[in-house]
Amino acid sequence: MKRRDFLAGASALGLAPLYGHAATELHVGGTRIDTLSDGYLTLPKSFIVGDLPAAQVDPILAAHGIQGDMIEPPCNVTMLRSDDRVILFDVGSGPDFMPSAGALLDALDAQGVAPEDVTHVIFTHAHPDHLWGVLDDFDDPLFPEAQHLIGRKERDYWLDPNTVDTIGEARAAFAVGAARRLEAIADQLEVFDDGQEIVPGVMAHASYGHTPGHMAFEITTDNGPAMVLGDAVVNHHLALAHPEWPSGSDQDPEAGIAARMRLLDQVTADQIPVIGFHLPNGGLGRIEKHDGAYRFIDTL
Repeated sequence: MKRRDFLAGASALGLAPLYGHAATELHVGGTRIDTLSDGYLTLPKSFIVGDLPAAQVDPILAAHGIQGDMIEPPCNVTMLRSDDRVILFDVGSGPDFMPSAGALLDALDAQGVAPEDVTHVIFTHAHPDHLWGVLDDFDDPLFPEAQHLIGRKERDYWLDPNTVDTIGEARAAFAVGAARRLEAIADQLEVFDDGQEIVPGVMAHASYGHTPGHMAFEITTDNGPAMVLGDAVVNHHLALAHPEWPSGSDQDPEAGIAARMRLLDQVTADQIPVIGFHLPNGGLGRIEKHDGAYRFIDTL
């Protein structure tokens, strides 16, 4: 039984996962952008906070209703439909990362989209919650008709056999999992570089730091651009209250700060709608300057 068939049966029996398939959407001319829930992650607070002093971060987290030692960020997959294209930006965790995540197939079903309908899969980066959903339960490509695209620097990093030994023990499984999945889709995979229009109306923006080759994407619509942030802005609390602080989730914190500040300056100056993979309430909204920092507004 395919996982999507199991989920459909479970839903009919009232057993569907609690994380569901909430979505938000934006219609602009002939372009439709949806955010689809892949569920959520359960992470130790230290993964985000790193070495920052508790006295500094705890009041900010508490103001956003986050207390205790764990954080549960949502996972929002962006789907772009325009003309005859169905484009996914990242594909979620699949069944092998966390039990609270891996709901993308359920979310696609709710939108009337089958995996075979997807024409392009574009990766911001190759962390488990963004890449591991690319294979089905039988380790076959889940999106058999899709062209898969990833930044050249990102692809090369995860396929480098030295990465598993240099990334650190806590993330060694990330390296093994990424290499296995990228190798499995090698026949469908193409690479691109910073500043390249990878498909009509989608421009790649280097935002290195969270991973060595992380990319954000600017989508051109009839009414102006929208920005898929991936994990360049990884949350709506610390990353916006103090974007100059290092994030414990960034592999290169200093590069991550530079990328985050650059993107925040761009999207606020030009009033560009954003889609954030771990931003709340579907992740679609806008970022504005507020009291010398930034805040996320989940309306447009």
